[in-house]
Amino acid sequence: MMSDHYVKVKVQLEQMKSSDDGDKREAAAEEEAVLPSSPGSGSPVAGTVGGRRDAVRTAAANRHRSKSRAKQGALDRNTCSSNIKQDSNLVQEPIETTAGKVQNRNSSEQLLQIKGTGKMLQGKTEANGAAVHHHRSKDQHSKDDGNKLIKKRKPVTVDTSKAKTSLEALKVSIRQLKWKEFHLGRRVACDIYWHGVSFHDNENIVSGQVNKFPGMIEMLRKINLSRAVRTMQELFPEEYNFYPRSWILPEEYQLFATQIRLAKDNDSSLKPTFIVKPDGGSQGDGIYLIRDPADLRMISGAHCKHAVVQEYIQKPLLIDKLKFDIRLYVLVKSLDPLEIYIAKEGLSRFCTEPYQEPSQKNLNQVYMHLTNYSLNVQSGNFIHSDSTNTGSKRTFSSILYRLASKGVDIKKVWSDIISLVIKTIIALVPELKVFYQADIPPGKPGPTCFQILGFDILLMKNLKPVLLEVNANPSMRIEHEQEVSPGVFEYVPSPVDEEVKVGVIRDTLRLVDPGQRKPLHPIGPGNDPQA
Repeated sequence: MMSDHYVKVKVQLEQMKSSDDGDKREAAAEEEAVLPSSPGSGSPVAGTVGGRRDAVRTAAANRHRSKSRAKQGALDRNTCSSNIKQDSNLVQEPIETTAGKVQNRNSSEQLLQIKGTGKMLQGKTEANGAAVHHHRSKDQHSKDDGNKLIKKRKPVTVDTSKAKTSLEALKVSIRQLKWKEFHLGRRVACDIYWHGVSFHDNENIVSGQVNKFPGMIEMLRKINLSRAVRTMQELFPEEYNFYPRSWILPEEYQLFATQIRLAKDNDSSLKPTFIVKPDGGSQGDGIYLIRDPADLRMISGAHCKHAVVQEYIQKPLLIDKLKFDIRLYVLVKSLDPLEIYIAKEGLSRFCTEPYQEPSQKNLNQVYMHLTNYSLNVQSGNFIHSDSTNTGSKRTFSSILYRLASKGVDIKKVWSDIISLVIKTIIALVPELKVFYQADIPPGKPGPTCFQILGFDILLMKNLKPVLLEVNANPSMRIEHEQEVSPGVFEYVPSPVDEEVKVGVIRDTLRLVDPGQRKPLHPIGPGNDPQA
């Protein structure tokens, strides 16, 4: 059964090869399009790193304090070999992204190359839109007299007792799949455990699958994400130029102040703007804009606030004169081998005041500069719409169609976004593997893991995608709060959220279905039975 909502990206990391004279290090990525009939035919999660449990925990706690460790982690990220499968109705032709050679600061040539192609997959469509390939299941047996006996399969069991805000979308998805939900938990083990926040929401799981990776929350805090990406920027500056220049506070405050002062001394007309993001902030809380390092609100009593300060993108792509961002959902199904599925549908979240380039007068106008839904929904200009292509929250596909109508090459836009996602996750993988073994060392009973991430991406005026941040726990609510009468609020359905998020959760469950069957014969270019 094919996934309706995901593009499959299977990434395998390889050790960088060194020549005998040590002058060159090269890494290559090769890609070939594959069209398996079952999206679950990839390898299961198996993240392992050598060492004792307590030693690994110590390494994780001090993971960013050692410069030599950072360099080694970067070498572990090296290159990727990607298999990308596309069955989107938005991108009809093959897509391809490539990256070239770069020089590192030691002048040893390195190559980080990412290639991807996408092809359409044809299949019969069920009532729920699933593309289905008709091959014989292992559960189908023939009797001696030729009569067929079909063995009934037990429904997949899902523990939703810790699901929290994703519960409603999860319930809808489980009903559509005709699986069995245990909303109060279950004494007997379940096939899938759906946690709302962390891998550790339930400490007593020794089998099955959990929808969170150990350490993912820690790695996606703004400081740790910036460190991981900046390490790769040092090695591959051209490949990782999708992340704004950033400084970590308070430790890099003097560096930040000095670099900005020197830049202004060299060019008196330079008037950069910076955005400050608290390390543990969410939903836009605590974010503000500055134009000078002296404006930082980093000191609170005797304590310094930990934050990331980044260059602000002053020329974003506008639609209806409004700034917007893209929330794209990405499923990490396995760390080793690295297996990624990128949702073909996402959300576009709009500001609620017409955009103007930042000036000293408008720096505090959050409804103009910040795209966070939780902020803009408080604006009187926020528009809740029953349509997926109007209002302050729309589908990503509606934006792509609109751009295509103006002659934009949306295949290029989409392939650039895929490349951004792959490279970002590559930067995170070494540390994630350390966290993984700290909780599930080899030989110890434990579950396997998968996780849906929320990538927040901004398109610049020139259509280049920029990574804003990655969320370990993207909101999966399918309703919004609405004032039904003066002072009376209730939750009402949100059509755009339901269309996108139920599809993502349902297809995630299908992809991790423990009972899925592999095809009897490989499906690939030229031998797709439905082609």
